Amino acid sequence: MSGPDRFGAYGEGRGDGKDEEGEFPTRGTGAPGGPPDAEGGDADSGHHHDGRTGHGDGNGDGTPARPLPIPGRTPRIPTPRASVEDGGLPLPDLVDPAPPRLEHPVLKSLLGAWALAACSAEETAAVEDHLGGCGACADEARRLREAVGLLQRPESLDLDPGLRTRVLDGCLDRRPPRIPVPGWAMPYDAETARLDALLQDFGDAEWHAPVRLRWFRGEGGVNRRTTVAGVIAHLLAVDGLVAVALGLDDPLAGDRPGDKPAGTPAERTEAFWEASHFPPTRSVRGPWREQAHALVRTVSFTGAGPGTLPVSYGDFELPLRDALLDRAFECWVHAEDIAEAVDYPYAPPAPRHLHDMIDLAARMLPGVLAERRRAGLTAPVSSRHLVAAGQPGRSLRLEIEGLGGGEWLIPLDSPGAVGSADHQVAHVALDDVEFCKLAAGHVSPEEAAAGQVGDRAAIREVLSAAASLSRM
Repeated sequence: MSGPDRFGAYGEGRGDGKDEEGEFPTRGTGAPGGPPDAEGGDADSGHHHDGRTGHGDGNGDGTPARPLPIPGRTPRIPTPRASVEDGGLPLPDLVDPAPPRLEHPVLKSLLGAWALAACSAEETAAVEDHLGGCGACADEARRLREAVGLLQRPESLDLDPGLRTRVLDGCLDRRPPRIPVPGWAMPYDAETARLDALLQDFGDAEWHAPVRLRWFRGEGGVNRRTTVAGVIAHLLAVDGLVAVALGLDDPLAGDRPGDKPAGTPAERTEAFWEASHFPPTRSVRGPWREQAHALVRTVSFTGAGPGTLPVSYGDFELPLRDALLDRAFECWVHAEDIAEAVDYPYAPPAPRHLHDMIDLAARMLPGVLAERRRAGLTAPVSSRHLVAAGQPGRSLRLEIEGLGGGEWLIPLDSPGAVGSADHQVAHVALDDVEFCKLAAGHVSPEEAAAGQVGDRAAIREVLSAAASLSRM
């Protein structure tokens, strides 16, 4: 064979198979058509005797030689390119783009958006570069950032207190319960569930954390020291009053065999504490939780009316509805005592539940006023006179602000009288949570932050009566 196709593999760029001088290239020591080279290769065949295809023994350093390109032909598969990193060449330096050149008025107008983190990356770079050299803009930027911090409410790691209610409402909308919990029992169900959730992760240190129970008696405050476990034991003992009224087991019956359990909440609590061989521990949580579930389950299954069954508190009685509201209120108050003892935040009840608790306190105020009057704890007033039951008399307008608030007219001269706007002699305004703290004995009547207008004596009597609603 001869011609360009035969010798084209040895040429460097000529289509006729000749080299730069116009001669056919030689291979090894032989020429085309001549004798084989020293290795014994065949010049015509281009093959070595060892079976390898190529020209010579490679590059001389042990690596195979790359095939030479065929002149006039474009290879179908391009040869691989070496990476910059593999070739030893230095990488180009990364150069940050210079911030855009903006005028001072434009940069000043961007400070508000910069404080809210609403600028683009280029605008942010330009503003921050400008703040390094302009003191007036730097001061304005600092004030704007502080204002943004005040507007943004800090997020808590705790779940939203209303999440449980929303989830339950959604579940109940999709699948209504066959035996629903009565609406008047829902505050007690919700508050016991919230307190139980607070207690579930407590260790021994939290269960034995000191708690000071506070309430109001007569003309001053009273307190009693106990522990977190002691507070739960107190709730267990007093909730037992409702359990007894519903025909359930009394938690004090097993500790006092053959003896009738004490009647008042304070007496029952002291009896429960004294009957314990050791101070209450985390073991009291189980019986308290089971009793709370039994109360809610019983009122749901029996369908007991809210006003048909009285619950005795020893020296007074409450209808079943009001008794469960009272227990819900005390559960929330003592849950805040526990949360304060372990330095943990605790939110108020849901607004509708808080409104029901405040309504109970407002309805009980006329009776407490009469009791304090009989005990000589109110200042004599010459104009005071008894009012026939059902008739209007002197009244105080109690305005409770907040989501759980409202307005109530409190009769002053007789528990059987009817509050009347025409006979209003005073007006008191209080925050909903502040009023509940007053009713719990955690705030004295003198410390209550109230807006007061009218008869000062009537206002003092009503605030003192609200504080007297509290008990151990």
